[in-house]
Amino acid sequence: MASDDLSAVGRFLYEAGTLKHARRTGWWMAGVRDPESVAEHSWRTALIATIIAKLEGADPARAAYLAVWHDTQESRTGDVNHLGKKYAPAGDPQEVTADQTVGMPEVLASAVRELIAEYEAKESPEAVCARDADKLECLLQGIEYKAQGYENAQRWIDNSRGRLTTETANRLADELLAQGSIDWLRSALGEGRG
Repeated sequence: MASDDLSAVGRFLYEAGTLKHARRTGWWMAGVRDPESVAEHSWRTALIATIIAKLEGADPARAAYLAVWHDTQESRTGDVNHLGKKYAPAGDPQEVTADQTVGMPEVLASAVRELIAEYEAKESPEAVCARDADKLECLLQGIEYKAQGYENAQRWIDNSRGRLTTETANRLADELLAQGSIDWLRSALGEGRG
């Protein structure tokens, strides 16, 4: 195959689009009727990763790069929540990624495989920041669901809070827990805290 053949890349882009519709299934157990999609979660995770990395002295672009790809395998495995993994473990992210990148130009395929390996190894500063961003995004989503009346989201808030490792993520968690989900609007409008 020619190294400039992008047919496999095109197929992957359609595949990645399915993540816009793939729901984060753990929220169903908290009673959330229509939880966020994997794509929505990944977008805010990437944004949070840039913030944590910048404040931790890591490379924000690399952390965002890791975060944006961290759940792409779920286009094939679905979002298997923690209870589901007890009975049917999700596919190994590196194996799924290897399958997803078959036929892509090697310069791209190897970069994506290396990225997923780095994220899964949990060792580089950027991977640590991206993984904390994943947990912090879940905590933040839990706060928002709780504000919508889903009291059971507290379990996700607490579990995510307990899994943070960087100083920045822990400080941000404290800040998020001290604020209301609409305080940003009050501040933008120049109103006092409600």
